Amino acid sequence: MSEVTICGLFILLFDVVLCSAPWAGLLLLQCSSWGGLAGVWAFGAVKLVSLHVFTFVLTDGKPQPELLRLVLLLCLLSPVFESGRFLMAPPSEPYTGPSPDLTRLVLGPMASLLACVVWEKGLCGKTKKNDSMPDARRLLIRMLKYFRPDSLYLVAAFGFLILGVICDTFIPLYQGNVIDMLRGQAVQSSLGYAIGELVLFSLGSALFSGLRGGLFMCTLARLNKRLKHLLFHSLLQQEVHFFEENNPGRLSSRLHSDVDRMGRTVALNANAVVRSSVKTSLMLMVMLSLSWELTVLTCIEMPLLAILQNKYSTMSREFKDEIQDCHAQNKDLASQTIGGIRTVRSFKAEKDELRRYNKALDHLGAINRRKAVYSAVFLLVRRLVTLAIKILMLIQARSLILSGRLSIGSLVSFFLYQKPMSNSLREILYCYGETVSTVGVISKVFSYLDRTPKCKKEGELAPEKLEGGIVFQNVTFSYHSAPDKPALKSVSLKLQAGKMTALVGPSGGGKTSCVSLLKRLYDPDEGQILLDGEPLHHYKQKYLQQKVALVSQNPVLFSGTLRYNITYGLTNCTLEKVEEAVKKASVDDLVSEMKDGYDTDIGEGGRNLSEGQKQCIAIVRAMVRQPQVIILDEATSKLDVQTQNSVLQGILAPGQTVLVVAHQLNTVERADHIIFLEDGKVVEEGTHQELMVKRGRYYRLKEELFF
Repeated sequence: MSEVTICGLFILLFDVVLCSAPWAGLLLLQCSSWGGLAGVWAFGAVKLVSLHVFTFVLTDGKPQPELLRLVLLLCLLSPVFESGRFLMAPPSEPYTGPSPDLTRLVLGPMASLLACVVWEKGLCGKTKKNDSMPDARRLLIRMLKYFRPDSLYLVAAFGFLILGVICDTFIPLYQGNVIDMLRGQAVQSSLGYAIGELVLFSLGSALFSGLRGGLFMCTLARLNKRLKHLLFHSLLQQEVHFFEENNPGRLSSRLHSDVDRMGRTVALNANAVVRSSVKTSLMLMVMLSLSWELTVLTCIEMPLLAILQNKYSTMSREFKDEIQDCHAQNKDLASQTIGGIRTVRSFKAEKDELRRYNKALDHLGAINRRKAVYSAVFLLVRRLVTLAIKILMLIQARSLILSGRLSIGSLVSFFLYQKPMSNSLREILYCYGETVSTVGVISKVFSYLDRTPKCKKEGELAPEKLEGGIVFQNVTFSYHSAPDKPALKSVSLKLQAGKMTALVGPSGGGKTSCVSLLKRLYDPDEGQILLDGEPLHHYKQKYLQQKVALVSQNPVLFSGTLRYNITYGLTNCTLEKVEEAVKKASVDDLVSEMKDGYDTDIGEGGRNLSEGQKQCIAIVRAMVRQPQVIILDEATSKLDVQTQNSVLQGILAPGQTVLVVAHQLNTVERADHIIFLEDGKVVEEGTHQELMVKRGRYYRLKEELFF
């Protein structure tokens, strides 16, 4: 036990001894007889001085603020209570001073101690401000702003909510009235009128609750759609580095699970909090009119449950964050394994992947088990507290009935109110904890919404005529995953308009990096890339991606039809243009073999096609855009020689700037200019004959590859 706790118990014990001493009782009665209520306050002042002196002696003159607050509460409890009795006493019954009931000597200090514990540990506490935690209030207010388009729906929903709560509140009261009428000699018409009122309020409750629930669910669906659209749009604007640093599985989880959770939590919790708050206020008024003694006992349950719920909400929030991370990791692991099933199968690694997945599931199961244990303990303690309060209420109710201050019907009504009120208070606390636990999710989603892409803003250039000349000027570039190892080091090269240029060199030399920069998937760290004398970022991105087309070795296709994949990204592309591109690329046979022609579904990722057919579709997809610059990155590596020649003949049109990244001799030899890249630098450049005469790196690589 801490020093503050021990001192607090000593102070509490001293207060009980002080108040139970014979001279204290005589002093209190004498003060009340002399000055009435003023005398009670005078006795409280005397006790305040005594407890302060005792506290200073106990703590060697250095009392903690918590102890001083406890002393103040112990001394003020009795005067404030007696002042309340004086103000609430009927005019016919004058105030007679404090009650001689000795049980108050224990109940008063215990109530003070309970209030201090709730304040110090439950509500106020010694929570240190964590600068890394987001501003919950600011995030929630911003979240509510996204409901503005649904303001009319929300006004109607909250209106029906309040009407439904009013009907719910008066149902137990009319049930008690009916019970009292059944016991007495009630007139038949009065009984029928009371039953009619009960039925009317019950129907109103059902009707308004249904309308309220339907409107809230409609609003939630519209909010989720709006947020997912905004978040997906924000993700699509980010630079490629962002997707390399953030796992696709986790981003997908944020887009779907987290958006659903934040919308559901805020919308439904707001609904529950308003409903429970209004309902609690109305029920409290009715319960006070029935019996204020039983109402006080009911309200004692609040601080106890507040402490329990506060502690449980903190642990629950931590568990939920861990479970959310585990779900994202498990989803990513399963997605990687299923997506790379061919590699898994080829290395016979099914057991290893199963072992990894089971290990991840075991970790998730351990977290869930710990959460279940804490939840079980919380429920047990909460129900024990509720049971103890219920027993005290039954004892007090018996005393009230025997004294004639409470009827059986009123007691039934009170009990019908008591459980819903406790549930409402519990629901408010739960909604508070649930909302706080979702703040981290809301913060993460908003961080993606607010994120500014770390790339240069696109320009407005979109000339009708493009020559296609490209110049790399001292380009240096590093990937974020390896910032200390530049992929390109002050590279300067030139692609002449209307000519074919080949990039060759060993793996890791920088060829793919040049292609990625030219497609503006990344921006150079230093230097610039010029297209017809203008930097790439001066052009409109849509225009640039249409005029500079890339055909890669492993093209990415999407689920859908053949025509959808060919015209991907184009808005007004007619079937005639598609057919023209197919003929130009000399892949007519591919379409004729399809069952439904251009409407054939190629499956997810083009799984219904061979690797060669995928490359043919990628070539047609590039040609339908009528690009001025075309990049062939091993574009025909998976085609046979005859198909390669016919395809290359169709796509290498005169006047078109072509950049070839290939290891095939016949393609490289046809290039007007060859650039040899190694270790991120231009080592050699020239025509095939010039480089062969030099007998440098190009010559040696050619010998290694082809002979």
